[in-house]
Amino acid sequence: MPKRFDAVLFDAGGIFVIPDPVSTGMAIAPFGGTTDSARLVRCHYAGMEALDAVASKRTDKSIDKITWDNYRHAYLRNAGVADDALDAANRAMRALFSPFYWRHPMLESVAALWQLYLRKIPIGVVSNASGQIEATLAHLCICQVGEGSGVPVSIVTDSHVIGFAKPDPRIFSEAIAALGLPPQRVAYVGDSYVNDVGGATAAGLVPLLYDPFDDHAHYDCERLSSLHELLAFVE
Repeated sequence: MPKRFDAVLFDAGGIFVIPDPVSTGMAIAPFGGTTDSARLVRCHYAGMEALDAVASKRTDKSIDKITWDNYRHAYLRNAGVADDALDAANRAMRALFSPFYWRHPMLESVAALWQLYLRKIPIGVVSNASGQIEATLAHLCICQVGEGSGVPVSIVTDSHVIGFAKPDPRIFSEAIAALGLPPQRVAYVGDSYVNDVGGATAAGLVPLLYDPFDDHAHYDCERLSSLHELLAFVE
């Protein structure tokens, strides 16, 4: 297979961190929800598809313009909460939501990030966040700009800091410049069809949707079930 990309940019949420399944399990267990962390990891991706299903029908095409109740309802149903307990469980889960709720590391994805770094592939992060994502990724030893305990990356872009949020393609401008490569040689990996595939396409990047449970099987885009699949595209 010929080399497809010279560099890779990543979303943070859903790729390297997801909502904490331990605190979530404790909050939803009284309503019949599972406390199994692996199952709650799976629930996140069902929730993201539910957001995409609604947002893709909107003219503004952004998941950040709709209520995250769509995400939570799908998450909770997949976690085993019955419909008659859904509203109460949703209130309990909503109380957890903050920028620091996204703190559970996806270690398989971090391992793939290390593999890309060891192959000297330029890498960076572009995330819709609230000003905290660079510190969160560094604190969890996932990645940081320059040397540290995580994977060294070229840039971490936070939408709150830069002033643009996906799917606005302007959020990618600084990251593309930092890599010093034409965008058509750079892949962007995220878990939202509307925000990530839409934004990356508008920026001229090559979008790859991370879809480990085939929730987006009927969407018109290229999908990855594991970040380790990227290794075949960069060698």
